[in-house]
Amino acid sequence: MDKRTRARELAMQGLYQLNVQGQDLLEFLDEFFIENEPDDFVRKLALDWSKGTWENLAQCDELIAASTMKWKLSRLSPVDKSILRLAVYQLKFCPDIPPRVVINEAIELAKKFSTEKSPPFVNGVLDAILKKRISSNKTRT
Repeated sequence: MDKRTRARELAMQGLYQLNVQGQDLLEFLDEFFIENEPDDFVRKLALDWSKGTWENLAQCDELIAASTMKWKLSRLSPVDKSILRLAVYQLKFCPDIPPRVVINEAIELAKKFSTEKSPPFVNGVLDAILKKRISSNKTRT
């Protein structure tokens, strides 16, 4: 498995735990990564992405909520919410990762960790967010 793919899996799992158990878990997240991954690069990347997503949670949730038609954020499963939050963080704050890679990786996470309905849902939400970002960038230039 690709190291960045593994880091995404760990980050998504860390975000899931933060979502379920709360902010206090943030200080123990590194221990979770150490227990579950021997590679230093993967652990550091997972921790960076998890913390970055959590620190920008309001912005990520706002983008998700604006792009989930007929779905309140509170109705999303914790797994899907974690996948979407990580992907939105990467779309917004990680310009070194191509948007299509972010979306494809999120779809793969949904296939692996969620229900059969989740991959198309994740794809639709992230595609809508990407289209909004592209169109807002065009209007600014």
